[in-house]
Amino acid sequence: MRRLPALPIDEAVPDLLKALAGGPNAVLVAPPGAGKTTRVPLALLDEAWLNGGKIIMLEPRRLAARSAAAHMASLLGEKTGETVGYRVRLDTKVSAATRIEVVTEGVLTRMLQSDPSLEGVGAILFDEFHERHLHGDLGLALCLQAQSLLREDLRLLVMSATLEAAPVARLLGDAPIIESEGRAFPVQTIYSDRQAGFGLGALWQGESIEDRTARAVLRVLPEHEGDVLVFLPGMREMRRVESQLRQQGIGRGMYGSIDVVLLHGSMPLEEQGQAVAPSPEGRRKIVLATSIAESSITVEGVRVVIDSGMMRVPRFSPRTGMTRLETVTVSVPSADQRRGRAGRVAPGVCYRLWTEQEQLMLAPRSTPELLEADLAPLALELAAWGVSAPSELAWLDEPPAGAYASACELLQQLGAFDRERRLTPLGRRMAALGAQPRLARMLLSAAAISPAAADTACELAALLSGRDPLRGERSADIALRLGALRALRRGGAAPDGASGGVDEAAARQALAEARQWQRALAQDGAGASPSASRAASPHGGGTSAAPTPRGEAASSPAAPTPRGEAASSPRGHDGSHSARGNNASPTREPSIGALLAFAYPDRVGQGRGDGRFLLAGGRGAVLTPAQPLSYASYIAGAEMEDGDGESRIVLAADIEENELHAYHSDHVVEELSVLWDRSAQAVRARRKLMFGALVLKEEQVTKPDPIKVTAALLDGIRTEGTAILSWNKQSSQLRDRIRVMRKYDPELPDLSEEALLASLEDWLAPHLTGIRSRDGLQKLNMMHVLEAMLSWNDKHRLDELMPTHMTVPSGSRIPIDYTNPEQPVLAVKLQELFGLQETPRIAKGRLPLTLHLLSPAQRPVQVTQDLANFWRNTYFEVKKELKVRYPKHYWPDDPFAAVPTSRVRPRP
Repeated sequence: MRRLPALPIDEAVPDLLKALAGGPNAVLVAPPGAGKTTRVPLALLDEAWLNGGKIIMLEPRRLAARSAAAHMASLLGEKTGETVGYRVRLDTKVSAATRIEVVTEGVLTRMLQSDPSLEGVGAILFDEFHERHLHGDLGLALCLQAQSLLREDLRLLVMSATLEAAPVARLLGDAPIIESEGRAFPVQTIYSDRQAGFGLGALWQGESIEDRTARAVLRVLPEHEGDVLVFLPGMREMRRVESQLRQQGIGRGMYGSIDVVLLHGSMPLEEQGQAVAPSPEGRRKIVLATSIAESSITVEGVRVVIDSGMMRVPRFSPRTGMTRLETVTVSVPSADQRRGRAGRVAPGVCYRLWTEQEQLMLAPRSTPELLEADLAPLALELAAWGVSAPSELAWLDEPPAGAYASACELLQQLGAFDRERRLTPLGRRMAALGAQPRLARMLLSAAAISPAAADTACELAALLSGRDPLRGERSADIALRLGALRALRRGGAAPDGASGGVDEAAARQALAEARQWQRALAQDGAGASPSASRAASPHGGGTSAAPTPRGEAASSPAAPTPRGEAASSPRGHDGSHSARGNNASPTREPSIGALLAFAYPDRVGQGRGDGRFLLAGGRGAVLTPAQPLSYASYIAGAEMEDGDGESRIVLAADIEENELHAYHSDHVVEELSVLWDRSAQAVRARRKLMFGALVLKEEQVTKPDPIKVTAALLDGIRTEGTAILSWNKQSSQLRDRIRVMRKYDPELPDLSEEALLASLEDWLAPHLTGIRSRDGLQKLNMMHVLEAMLSWNDKHRLDELMPTHMTVPSGSRIPIDYTNPEQPVLAVKLQELFGLQETPRIAKGRLPLTLHLLSPAQRPVQVTQDLANFWRNTYFEVKKELKVRYPKHYWPDDPFAAVPTSRVRPRP
C-alpha cells in the first residue's frame, strides 16, 4: 500500500484497534471529512482476530459504496474488485481475492439470510449509521443475534458522523466509544433575514421555495469562488430551480462557464458520478441535490452550500396502507451534515434559508425510517430469519406494533404468510428474490404464467423502482412508460399518447434493472423457460399460456372466460389459490393491469365515473387530470399518494373484469347477503361476487337460507322496534299485565322494550318461520306468542292477581288498563259504582286501582284512588254539574245507599 496522506481519523485508529482486539463490538464517532469510511476498513485488514477473513462495510447509498471501494482500491494501488470490491443493486465488482466488500443495505440482508453464520466474514462495519435507514437497523439486529447464537468472534463496528453514541453502545453490550476530533475547514454560517424576505419566513409572504433558492444562488455566485451545492427537497423543486437559473443566463453569457447538474438517488449511477466529479479546469458547477449529498459522498470543489432547510420523506400510513411523501424541515443533525459539505476541501460558507430563531425550532434528531416506513419488507425478512415477532431481536428502536401488524396483514394478502403469520413456501421464495414484497409476488406469479408475462413483470418492477422515464408526463397510465422502454430497446420513438420526451438515462436504468430481475427469476427456477415456469409456479402448478413475441405480451388483453368458473380454482401446495382455475385458462397473455394486481390487490379500483374509483381496500381514489384511464371500468393502481379523503392515483393500468376471475380468483369471494331492507320493510337476499370491497356481480336470491332470513328479520325488528309487531288490545294488555306482575313475581319474563329486543331469538324467532316482511309480522298472533312465554302456573297466578276485568256493582265487567304499571286504571261510569264503599284493589289487595269516574258521555269527571273520600266530599259538587248537563239521569243524594246502574235510571 502506497504512503497515505494523514487524515484526522488516523489519531483514533489505535484506540479503535485496541477496542476491537479486546472485545467484539465498538462505536466510532467521527465528523465528516475525518476519513473513517476509507481508512478504517484498510486499518483492520491485518488484525490477528480477523484471521484472513472478510470485512463487510455497509453503506446506505450505491454511489457512496462504489466511491468508497474505488478510493480504497486506489490507495492500495489496485483496481476495484481485487482486494477491495463492492456489491450494489445492478452492479457488483468482487473477486476471489476480495477481502473488503462495500455493500448497500439490502445486499447485507441477503447475505445474512443466505448464510446466518457469515462464514468467512470477520467484521461487519455499519457506516453512516446516523441516517437510520430501515435496512441498517434490521441488519444490525440480525447481526447481533447471529453474533450471540452463532459467531461470538464476529466483530461489529457502528460508525457515524452525528450520532448519539451512548444508546448504540448499550445496544452493542456496553461497547467502547471511540471519538475522532476530525478536521474540517472553517465554514461561515449565514442565516437569512426575514425582513429581506430571504428565509423560511418568506413563505408567509407568498414566495416559493424555488424562487427563494434560485435568488440565493444568483446572489452568491459573484461573491464566492468554487462550486455551489444546493439542497432541495426533491426532483420537482430541482427541475424548477434549474429552469429558473437557465432563464437567468446560467450556462451562457457572463455565466457561460457555470454548469448546472442534478444529484438525486433515482438517477443512474453514472450520472450521479458525473455530478460529484471535479469540474474541468476553468469551469464551475451548481449541484442541485437532495439529502443524498448530506453524507458519505464528497462533491469535489464545493465551497458554498445553500440549504433550503427542507427535505422529502416517506410517511407510511397503516390505516390506508399507503405511503405519502411529505416535505418537512430538516433536523439539526441533517442541517449540520449539509453545512459540513462546504468545508471538506477548503474554507467555505453555508447559507441557511431560515432565520436564527427558526434554527432553535428544528428537531434535535432525525426520525428513524423504521418508525415511519412500510414494514412489509422488514416483516418478510424477519419471518425468513425465523423470528415470529420483532421483540425477539434487539433494536435501537423497536418497530411500531400497529405498522407491523398492518405489514403482516398485507403479507397474508400477498400469500407470503398463512393465517398464523408463518412463512409459506411462496413467501420464502419472495424473501429469497430480494425484491420489495409486492413486486416479488408479481414477479413470481407472472413467471408462473409464461416467459412473456415474466418479462413484462420484470419491466414493470424496474419502472416502479426507479425514475419516471417520461419527462413531465401527466398521464398515470404505466403502459406509456412500458412503451417508452420497449421503444428505446428497439431504437424507436416515444409511444403514442406520451406528452413529454423520454429520459433515456432513466429508461436505460430501468432496462438494466429489468434484466437483473430476469436473472433473479432464472436463479429462482422460474421464468427461464415454459417448463421451468410451470415447475416453479408460486401457486403450485397450472398450465402456462402460449407465449407471444417477447416484450409485446402486455398489449394483448386476456380472453374472456366464463364468469364464476375461475372462482373454483384449486389451491396449490403452499396454500395459495391457483392463478387460474382448470376451466378458466386465458388463451392470451395477462394485461399490464392483471400483472400489477398481483402486487397491489388492495389497489384494484372500480370506476365510479369522472376519474374516481373505489379501491378493493375500501378507500376512494381519483385520477387527475381527466385522462383515458379515468373512464376505465377497472384499474390496478401501482403508485398512489395518500390523502385525507381520496388517494391520488399516480401510476396505474386498466384491467378487465374477466382477468380478476382468471388470474386473481383467490381474492374473489362469494358473499350471500341476507339483510333487512328498511325502505322495502322486508328481508332482501342477494348474492355478491366480491373482490375486497368491490362488488363484481350482484343478483337476488329467491330461496335464501331460512335461518339467515330469520336472523335478518330479527335485525329489522331491532332497527324498527317492537312497534312493528301486530299488537292488538288483548296482546298489549297481556304484556302490560305481566310487566305489572313482575313487581310481585320477578321470575316472570321481562317484557320491557329493551329486554324484548335483547332476547328476540328466544321468544320470537320460533314463531317467524316463513315470514320475510312487515306484512308477515302483522299477521302474527302476539297473544299466542306472549302466552308461550308463560307456564301454566304463571298464567293462573297472573289471572288471579292481575285480572283482565273487574266486575263493578252495576254488574258490568270493565277492562283494567295496565298501561301505567304503577297505577292500573279502571275507567267506569260513576253511576255504576253507587253503593261501593271502598276503592277496588288487585294483587290480593296490595295494589289499588286508579278510578277514572266517567260521565254518561264517557268523559272523566274525577280521578281518584280513594272512592270513599270522593263519595263523602266531592260527589255533591260533581253531582250539581252533572245534574244540569244530564237532567234525565239518576243522581241520588246518598251514593252509599243508591242503586248502581249502567242505564239512565235504575230499573224500578
